[in-house]
Amino acid sequence: MSIWNKFSALFRGTAHEGAQKVIDANALRILDQEIRDADTAQAKARDDMAGLVARRRMLETEGNQLAQQAQKYEASARAAMAKGDQALALEVAQRIADLERDATQKSEQVAQLRAAEDKLRTIIGQTDTKIEALRREIEVVKVNDSVQRAQSAIVARSGSASSTVGSAADSLKRIKERQAINEEKFRAAGELEDRRTGADLDAKLRNAGIMPGDSNAHEVLERLMAPKEEALKLEAPRLQIEAPDKVPARKDEQ
Repeated sequence: MSIWNKFSALFRGTAHEGAQKVIDANALRILDQEIRDADTAQAKARDDMAGLVARRRMLETEGNQLAQQAQKYEASARAAMAKGDQALALEVAQRIADLERDATQKSEQVAQLRAAEDKLRTIIGQTDTKIEALRREIEVVKVNDSVQRAQSAIVARSGSASSTVGSAADSLKRIKERQAINEEKFRAAGELEDRRTGADLDAKLRNAGIMPGDSNAHEVLERLMAPKEEALKLEAPRLQIEAPDKVPARKDEQ
């Protein structure tokens, strides 16, 4: 295959794909138009059948008229024979034979037309049934197409909502990471400040219980209790020594 033949095949293939896409996109419109075309064809077929019926009825009428003429000539032939006019009787008999032959031909044509009429009526009825079934299927297809369009719209909106939720989750994650970094920064700054002021070493001494000037509640109570006991111990002997000199004697005892 030459290069031009390949280009020709490519062009025809591309054109076919494009035409097929257009047909698929307008499939429902094409189906509606095909149904309208079928209805038009059915109407034409009914007109043709009506013309066929009219032609058959005309032939039937002509056949009946020929038969009536033949019956009329039969009486004339009997009269000519009764008078002994054999020649006239034979001529009338020939006319009767011609009329019966024409009537027979008309009857055969009527039978052919009736058979064609019956066949055409059957075809029209079957076509009407097919068109009606196809019309119902098209209605079902239209409803399904509407439902699928609605489902596609819902899926598209759900996808947009999912994307929005995912974006919000990412934003929340970034905020938490930024807050965690800030907390670590604050903690590091506090540790540096404690190291500069010696607060970190004081805390270690306080935990070890050797922090000068630091006392707990029990130690405070012991300290508060200690001076009172020593004072009582120091003042008691002085009261026992000074009591006889300073106490005045009672008048009744003097």
